[in-house]
Amino acid sequence: MSEPVQQQDHPIIVTVQDSISGNGFLARITMSGRTLMRREEDGKWWMYGVRPAGIAASGENIDEVFLRFRTSYKEILIDLAQETKTFEEFEAQVKRFFEENDADNDDERRWEIALASTRSSGCGAAPAPFSNLPRLSPEQSPSFMKIERLDAEAKEVRLMPSDNVSDVYAYPAARAA
Repeated sequence: MSEPVQQQDHPIIVTVQDSISGNGFLARITMSGRTLMRREEDGKWWMYGVRPAGIAASGENIDEVFLRFRTSYKEILIDLAQETKTFEEFEAQVKRFFEENDADNDDERRWEIALASTRSSGCGAAPAPFSNLPRLSPEQSPSFMKIERLDAEAKEVRLMPSDNVSDVYAYPAARAA
């Protein structure tokens, strides 16, 4: 009898929100993206950005790797704010960063394959160590990037507690919703 094949790539849905000060503006950036997480040969967990691409982080466990990935993402936003002169430039650069993918779109393809593998495994529970993560449907939680200007120059400033978004990383639901 053959042993079950362990899934190497694990699709992860990431949602974060940041307030970033730039040259004469304050922006709120809300991002819902996609990453792949896997344990590499070095024994560490790695998280690779799919949307946005171009970020990778490692850690001893999945919480540590998410925190490091999160920190790298925020540092990129801060760098973009330092490199741009206006909110409009910043907004364009953040959108470009989010929409950029790897040259052959291999990461997106691998994410879809990992999602299909997760869903075809037949079990509703996420594998360890992902079993404590919330479960989200990618169809109900599409990737997006929302950039809002919050300072006095903003045309419509609406600041409400309901606008806050907690950092979360989630494992895809076993079935499409």
